[in-house]
Amino acid sequence: MNYDLLFAILFYGLLLYLFIKNRDKFIVQNKIIAIYRTKIGLKLMDKVAKKFPKILKILSYISIFIGFAGMIIIIYFLLKSSLDLILLPNAQPAVAPVLPGIKVPGLPNLSFWHWIISIFIVAIVHEFSHGIFARLHKLKVKSSGIAFFGPILAAFVEPDEKDLNKASTKAKLSMMSAGPFSNLIFGFIFLLLMSSVMAPINTMIFEPSGIIVHQTTEGLPVSKTEIETPFLITKINNKETLNIPQFLEAFKELKPKDLIELQTDKGKIIVIATENPDNKSEGYIGISDFEIKQVNSLKKYQFLGDITKWVTLLFFWLFVVNIGVGLFNLLPLGPIDGGRMFHVVALAVFKNKNKAMKAYNFISLFCLLLLFINILPYLIKLIVFIVKPLILLITLLI
Repeated sequence: MNYDLLFAILFYGLLLYLFIKNRDKFIVQNKIIAIYRTKIGLKLMDKVAKKFPKILKILSYISIFIGFAGMIIIIYFLLKSSLDLILLPNAQPAVAPVLPGIKVPGLPNLSFWHWIISIFIVAIVHEFSHGIFARLHKLKVKSSGIAFFGPILAAFVEPDEKDLNKASTKAKLSMMSAGPFSNLIFGFIFLLLMSSVMAPINTMIFEPSGIIVHQTTEGLPVSKTEIETPFLITKINNKETLNIPQFLEAFKELKPKDLIELQTDKGKIIVIATENPDNKSEGYIGISDFEIKQVNSLKKYQFLGDITKWVTLLFFWLFVVNIGVGLFNLLPLGPIDGGRMFHVVALAVFKNKNKAMKAYNFISLFCLLLLFINILPYLIKLIVFIVKPLILLITLLI
């Protein structure tokens, strides 16, 4: 049984029921956006802003700096990835849709509850920070609330637009950069919790027993063998590879044209290494998605190991989603935080609304193009996934 699908149906069924029951309290825009305004958290935002003004003012300068630094970094990686996807075979996109059921190479499977909890916490952190920094600069916050963009959940705070338009450039940039900045900070907090708290606990509970390979790169040595994924590697060139350090060590001195023997749970395979696409002096066999297999050593209390693993994965996804949402929101694109920051700076530089709008539109379209190039491989996979059964059905009917 697909429990993720079952939980998703039950969860969205409940949301639909609550929406229908409280239809008069929602504002519906463009038939797919539903907004529910509240006053929840407004007093707390005000209280935090009044209690820590000095610390928050220092953080506001750091937030603006990190905001523009992050903007440059995310554009650079998108541009580099776009060129790689166009020019290099087997290049991987820099961005990927993080949704339950969509497998992203290098990342564990995302369950429905990990996804929904991560999105909820990330949205609360993001919007609450906007509200705190708005109040720091004496900008009125009219409401907070939740929104639905079709099936996608979001949170929001609504500053008074008149106050915002009158605010200084620094105040605007401080408020706009606060959301992504807080996501980046919380992302690294969860990374620290994973490494300093959950990792030692997992080491005590779980014993490594090999490397599970979920995906190989088409056209490269391992994919040309008859072995099917997933498979478990326990030895490389007769050396044990039961954990990640051992596995990486086995490839450390690998050169192109070297012979490499893999001992797996599906038998022994021998391949000849090719050139690494990123460094031609290094050997490469085309394993693109792998993870460590762990065995629960708790006999009577195995459920404690299951709980630990679930919490560790939650922290991992809170790290990934916080960093991902934080960086994505710094893109100078349309109405998201980075786009609004770029527009504010363009107005300050050009002193002309038309010129600022032209620069804003240009950079937004450029970012949309880069995003489209990076998302295209996943769109193709989605189209193939949909079209294949249709072609099979048509063939059967003919």
